[in-house]
Amino acid sequence: MAMNAAEIEALIKSALPDAVVTIEDLAGDGDHYAAKVVSSAFKGLPRVKQHQLVYAALQGRMGGQLHALALQTQAPD
Repeated sequence: MAMNAAEIEALIKSALPDAVVTIEDLAGDGDHYAAKVVSSAFKGLPRVKQHQLVYAALQGRMGGQLHALALQTQAPD
């Protein structure tokens, strides 16, 4: 079963409450998304650690309910 954008955003915001999350359904199939996540939790962290925080927020749904997520992360300016 695919996930919708609102579910992805809710999971991310649950783990990173200050996050500004933008989700785009790339293929219109509910399986392939792009997400931009801006959070102060990323400050000082390398990109890999930032992505790991987002993947952890998705609670194991990557590769199952959520097939593909092109991810951009950054700390606020």
